Amino acid sequence: MSLTKNREQLAGHLAVGGAYVIFGLNVVCCKDIANSALVSPMVLFTLRAAGASALFWLLSLFQPKEKVERADFPRIALASFLGLFLTQVTFLVGIAHTSAIDAAIMGTLGPIFTMFFAFLFAKEPITGKKAGGVALSFAGILFLIFNSVHSGGAGATDPWGIVLLLANSLSFSLYLALFRPLIAKYSVVTFMKWMFLFSLVLALPLSARGLLETDFAALPAKVGWEIGYLVFFATFVAYFLIPFGQKRIRPTLVSMYSYMQPILATVVSIVLGMDFITWQKVLATALVVGGVLLVNKSRARAS
Repeated sequence: MSLTKNREQLAGHLAVGGAYVIFGLNVVCCKDIANSALVSPMVLFTLRAAGASALFWLLSLFQPKEKVERADFPRIALASFLGLFLTQVTFLVGIAHTSAIDAAIMGTLGPIFTMFFAFLFAKEPITGKKAGGVALSFAGILFLIFNSVHSGGAGATDPWGIVLLLANSLSFSLYLALFRPLIAKYSVVTFMKWMFLFSLVLALPLSARGLLETDFAALPAKVGWEIGYLVFFATFVAYFLIPFGQKRIRPTLVSMYSYMQPILATVVSIVLGMDFITWQKVLATALVVGGVLLVNKSRARAS
């Protein structure tokens, strides 16, 4: 029994770790596509939603049939808006106004927002360490905002980009806090095939003109491969791995893997010459990650 449990936990760690490696590279790819200005954020989201929707529906054909209760469809639609549409659109728009490293730093705030919404909706207590961790991370974000107005160019960061990435973390954390029972009710494939279908239906009217105006045949091969990576790995594979891992390891451990994003994005961005490291970024990262570690330490002891 212990051996089986250890194997399940190992599978959970590998799944979540793999997903956050994908997310770390996703930041760099999205930034590169934004720099090219060849595909709009809404068109890119629609491509991701269409690709993932098709793949999850195809995968469902090989899974046991699972019926979704009629009363759950409006809730899944709302979950799709918060967890997919709003989350990804704010990220794709925000990354155009933010450097890859700064975007990855902002991505580590998810666990803190989740903790806050869990307090509001699930009545989970907020300890002194949790409050201190939130204050420390918030100080890091403020420091990043006041030190991120660069001279311009593709790698520039401005406050508007940080606001959009804050909205990104807030919307996804709210989705997790509000719809956690619904997420657990159905299999990963069943839930995600409906989530992506609803998000696709929502995105199509807003992206129809952009889809018609985009010259996909003229896209450079590099951009084409990056879009393919986003659709298959950063959308389909990652959104399959995260729920898979959540069922096998504690939520606190899942959230800890978000710290891989700024490290991976920093290394790849600097190697590719897309960004540069500064002492302000290092200090902001230390404050944000330190605050989240403090929150998770408190939560781990309380649970």
